[in-house]
Amino acid sequence: MSLLLPALTAVLLTSASLFVARPVGPVPRTGSVVIVAQSDSAAVASLIRAYHDALVAGDSTKALGLLAPDAVILESGGVETLAAYRAHHLVSDIGFARTVKQTRSAIHVRIRGDVAWATSTSEAVGESRGRPVNSVGAELAVVTRTSAGWRISAFHWSSRARRS
Repeated sequence: MSLLLPALTAVLLTSASLFVARPVGPVPRTGSVVIVAQSDSAAVASLIRAYHDALVAGDSTKALGLLAPDAVILESGGVETLAAYRAHHLVSDIGFARTVKQTRSAIHVRIRGDVAWATSTSEAVGESRGRPVNSVGAELAVVTRTSAGWRISAFHWSSRARRS
């Protein structure tokens, strides 16, 4: 029994190490355990925050620079290309971000290879275009790793009036 326990422990640890994490690219290895850089998750969350900060600042150039050239925006039952978003909806998003106080939850990031998705929720209270706003929302961002770093490839936003 005393020899069986160390052998069983070694087998379990070796088997478990196969399921610890999948590498995101070239990843340093130590023994049989894969070490995954946590900085990718932080970089994706930072990218999403930077996008929202750019909207609040009214900086459309910065906001658009964080989107991939083939990005799509899904909102209000429609799908917009980056060009359509730039021409139509971006100005409204900036106006809303600048006039309505929004409280955002933590951003939860999941990464698979060169693709990540980030989810969060928000609460918005204030006035937009003369109308009161009291809503909750959800956001899904699909983010891809490019030669220029992480870029937002898709946003999907949904919101509803806060229920009493």
